[in-house]
Amino acid sequence: MKITTLCFCLKKDLVLLAMKKRGFGTGKWNGYGGKQDSGETPRQTASRETNEESKLIVKNEDLEQVAVIRFYFEGVQLFECHVFFSEKWQGEPTETEEMRPQWFPSSNIPYKEMWVDDELWLPLVLGGERIDADIDLSSDGSIVKNFSWKKTSFI
Repeated sequence: MKITTLCFCLKKDLVLLAMKKRGFGTGKWNGYGGKQDSGETPRQTASRETNEESKLIVKNEDLEQVAVIRFYFEGVQLFECHVFFSEKWQGEPTETEEMRPQWFPSSNIPYKEMWVDDELWLPLVLGGERIDADIDLSSDGSIVKNFSWKKTSFI
């Protein structure tokens, strides 16, 4: 089981998403993130991955955790994803070899071009909920077989 992160930068009613250009999730809009390196906290991972994929500098203290989601594929847990929002950063989103950034109004998120589960949990956290969730997907990730969540709080 891998620890992963996602970071969504927010500006007024806009959400920064990025089109994945290579690797896991190619062709999908998503937040910035990836796998935790040895010795890192999820917050440090989110900050590092956001910088690597967008050139934005997001300080650890400017990340607000909004979710922890355990992802299962056919009942086998593969990821525990820590999701963060940030409203503060340095720099401008820049296209990299891996990701192409674009701002979207929070009322017009391209859910049909994202992971199938995103339209279940992302509106919750954008709406102010802080969640602890479990999502079970089909083996290819195209079908949500189960989604359950509860409210939580993060330090």
